[in-house]
Amino acid sequence: MLILILLCLSTVAYQLGRTRALSLTGKLEGTQTLHSRPVYYGVLTALWCGLPALLVFAAWQICEPLLITKILVAHLPREIQELPVNRLNLVLNDIKNLVSGNIVSGEIKPEIEAAANHYRNLQATANGALTIVVLSLGIIGTFIARQKITPHLRARNHVEKVLTFFLIACSTFAIFTTIGIVLSVLFEAIRFFRIIPINEFLFGLEWSPQMAIRSDQVGSSGAFGAIPVFAGTAMISGIAMLVAVPLGLMSAIYLSEYANKRFRSVAKPLLEILAGIPTVVYGFFAALTVAPFIRELGVTFGLDVSSESALAAGLVMGIMIIPFVSSLSDDVINAVPQSMRDGALALGATKSETIKQVVIPAALPGIVGGILLAVSRAIGETMIVVMAAGLAANLTANPLQAVTTVTVQIVTLLVGDQEFNSPKTLAAFALGLVLFVATLILNIIALYVVRKYREQYE
Repeated sequence: MLILILLCLSTVAYQLGRTRALSLTGKLEGTQTLHSRPVYYGVLTALWCGLPALLVFAAWQICEPLLITKILVAHLPREIQELPVNRLNLVLNDIKNLVSGNIVSGEIKPEIEAAANHYRNLQATANGALTIVVLSLGIIGTFIARQKITPHLRARNHVEKVLTFFLIACSTFAIFTTIGIVLSVLFEAIRFFRIIPINEFLFGLEWSPQMAIRSDQVGSSGAFGAIPVFAGTAMISGIAMLVAVPLGLMSAIYLSEYANKRFRSVAKPLLEILAGIPTVVYGFFAALTVAPFIRELGVTFGLDVSSESALAAGLVMGIMIIPFVSSLSDDVINAVPQSMRDGALALGATKSETIKQVVIPAALPGIVGGILLAVSRAIGETMIVVMAAGLAANLTANPLQAVTTVTVQIVTLLVGDQEFNSPKTLAAFALGLVLFVATLILNIIALYVVRKYREQYE
């Protein structure tokens, strides 16, 4: 509610700043006497109103729990303050649960009830003070910004500096988030490679991450050869791309070169709906429809088809990826200049010859980049493989047999209560690191292809 009020106040500040700028212009000169357009003066006033208040609000949301907890602990009875840290945290947890209305373990003591009431009073006081401070900052910022508006004020420059800083902050946050994810996976993978040699992991032919708890336990050898997992990932991704690339590329060519505007306006959104369907729905479709159909078809021809096969998962995954290839290829083909088509047709080429010899070569870098991005999407898919291809790490080239992928094994290894010191759990981080490197290489190749050949046809 406070943020909503602040947004309304910023809207009022925008109108006040814009009106103030317009009032400074002469009737004859108009807005030509202003350094910037009136809208920039309004935006600058709104920023003065909203930004300081939002920064204080965000800082208070971060610091409020620590400050209130510190004040609460200081007012607790001395025998509670002198408890060990673990027990004191349990008491504080009971107090917070009592405040929020959750069930509290054990009987509620009078001192705990009093502390909960004190906590409520502190929260009410903090919320009231925050409201007053935030609204006061918004009003004061609006008043100061409005008073500073003059015809020579470089409002546009100030607004663009703020927006530039905001964009830099967003990109920096994204970069550091990526670095944090990579480092968290890398450190755990290094711990795994200290236990299992990296050559055994990358080139081993058996994958059985179940570690033996006792020396006489059967079926828990703890083999961590990831070749079957990588092979299964490559097989399913390859089948998916064999489906997605021809269908996606042909549909993109038809929609961009042959279809009329009316058909295109209907077909393109319908095709892109496939990208919005949840992957678990595709998994149900693969497990309940495609896999039984393939198995019955294989029985008709005398083939031994597993109930969970790489072919079923790959076919459904290919259908899911069609919009990625189609949409990207369509955009790239439409970006080819019309003058190139006109020149080929003027020289006597047919429409199909123009597409094959002019349009497709011109759009090839973008098409290749889109295909590589689709491959990355296929490699990272999980739900379809879990439901249609199974969990068995079989090293086979037969698409009619059950296989597994890297993402499925990561999910399997991290499901349930696990000890993060065991090689079984740490293997998930090693697989994640390999998957990250593979998708990163594909993305780099896609960007390199697009950048290298883009200027050739501009």
